[in-house]
Formats: sequence, structure tokens, C-alpha cells
Amino acid sequence: MRPTKPGPLAGIVVVVALLTWLVVRQFYAELPVIPWTAIPTVLLLALGEAYAGYMTRARIARRPGTKPVEPLAVARLAAFAKASAYVGSVFAGVFAGFALYTVSLLSRTTPRGEFFVSVGSFVTFVVLVGAALYLEYGCRIPKDPEKGRQSPK
Repeated sequence: MRPTKPGPLAGIVVVVALLTWLVVRQFYAELPVIPWTAIPTVLLLALGEAYAGYMTRARIARRPGTKPVEPLAVARLAAFAKASAYVGSVFAGVFAGFALYTVSLLSRTTPRGEFFVSVGSFVTFVVLVGAALYLEYGCRIPKDPEKGRQSPK
């Protein structure tokens, strides 16, 4: 599995944002109000992923006071991080597209509230993508400084 690159993730955000803007432009009146509850939920998930990345990195490096980590667990965490990065970028695009549409309606009460919720949700999903990339980074095998390549620990 290759490391996730930020470029394709940013491309996903842009494409999904444009598609969402097109859909919301047509069906805004029929859509339900965006709930604000996604913001704390996604922030907690991002915090958990960042902590898992920190601890996994410490365990792989065999820092004192940490237990060795199972290779299969690291592979599962890396797959989870990759999936979180892509799903987070899709949802960031959805909320960015929603914010793009509602920014023109800030004089009305409901769209103004939805604009702030969608911007907050966009930011939290960007934080989730960052935490997922950090978790994926934490799952890498550190390079052996003596040989200049990755160690098989």
C-alpha cells in the first residue's frame, strides 16, 4: 500500500464541492436543515486518530514504556487511516459545496445558520483528513539511520 498523497485528496474536495453546489442549487428548498452534531463527532474521531498515530509511532519505534505492536494491527490502522482520509475529503467537499451555495443567501436566517454549520463541518473534516494522514504516517516503519533504508523490525 502506498502512502496517501494530499493532491488527490484536494482534487476530490474540489470535484465533490462543485457537484454538491450543482445539486444544492437545484434542490435547496427540499433539503433538510444541516445538523451541527457532525462537528463535535468528527472532532472526537480526529482526536482519536491523531492519538492512535502518536501511540503507534511510539510503539513501532519501541520507545521505552511502550509495548511492541502487532504488524497486522498496524496494517489495519493504515487501512483505516487511508479510508478516513478519502471519506473525510468527500465529506469536506460536500460541506464546501453547501457553503458555496449558502454564502449568497446570508441575508436570510436559515441559510445563514446552515452556512456557519457547513463551514464548521468543512473545517472539522479537513482536521479529520489531517489526523488520518498523521495516523498513516505513524504506521510507517522508521528508516534505519545506519543503512539509509527501512528497517525490518
